[in-house]
Amino acid sequence: MSKIKPAKGSPYARILGVGGYRPVRVVPNEVILETIDSSDEWIRSRSGIATRHWASDQETVAAMSVEASGKALADAGISPEQIGAVIVSTVSHFKQTPAVATEIAHRIGAGKPAAFDISAGCAGFGYGLTLAKGLVVEGSAQYVLVIGVERLSDLTDLEDRATAFLFGDGAGAVVVGPSDEPAIGPTVWGSEGDKSETIKQTVPWDEYLGKDGGEKFPAITQEGQAVFRWAVFEMAKVAQQALDAAGITAEDLDVFIPHQANMRIIDSMVKTLKLPDHVTVARDVETTGNTSAASIPLAMERLLATGAAKSGDTALVIGFGAGLVYAATVVTLP
Repeated sequence: MSKIKPAKGSPYARILGVGGYRPVRVVPNEVILETIDSSDEWIRSRSGIATRHWASDQETVAAMSVEASGKALADAGISPEQIGAVIVSTVSHFKQTPAVATEIAHRIGAGKPAAFDISAGCAGFGYGLTLAKGLVVEGSAQYVLVIGVERLSDLTDLEDRATAFLFGDGAGAVVVGPSDEPAIGPTVWGSEGDKSETIKQTVPWDEYLGKDGGEKFPAITQEGQAVFRWAVFEMAKVAQQALDAAGITAEDLDVFIPHQANMRIIDSMVKTLKLPDHVTVARDVETTGNTSAASIPLAMERLLATGAAKSGDTALVIGFGAGLVYAATVVTLP
């Protein structure tokens, strides 16, 4: 017989509050066109993006996260001292160690919570949400702060016609806590490492540091058509699996919040999933660009703030990106 006392967590977990932060500077397509041979019409037709936000020197990964976290805590009615864990998903925090989560926890006044970073690209919010749910149900933390944050402008090659217009900066955060009823469904997640070369950093840090100064700073690159096909066809299957795992159908959905990678991908997934007209679809990418791990919580925050979605709505969220990795789940909106 085991001598270990069983954990006493909550039977279920839910998202209690959401907050977002977008940098002050708004960058229209015209700025992107200064360094690539393209047109506003082409960018809009290929991606649906008209503007994006780029961070200033003061709007660091930590600073943006602190702003988004403060809003999420206020929305949840939770004090920083109640947070038992801080999970940050990012690929654009340039310090390998320590984790930026520890700095954020300190700056928001959270005391001494568990704090760590994860790297799961554009699926990072889904990964963090799943970990947070586990912590609450297992009893390791009563409330968990999950943050998706990126400064992708630092990793954008402005001369790359295929990607220069895609990326934006921002932070989104949610507070996950106990629930008396299921409010975060089972997560369908995974990876396809054989396709890891389709989205990648151009030069590894160690190779870049070994150069004589002639190497361009590392940036994110991708094989656009391969990623598009994978996202549209394979991720629609994953989204359907998440609906099945939650025991609901597309008719039961109120909101669909996919990773804001590209408007064409979003529209194609809506069509493939045969979502009913009553389902509100997040299309934050038009004015925010692709913010990777931050895109889902930012889109969620905007839908709720504008009234396009409401508290208690049933939403399907799915993230997918570099790795290639993915995570999809059904949640009740805070």
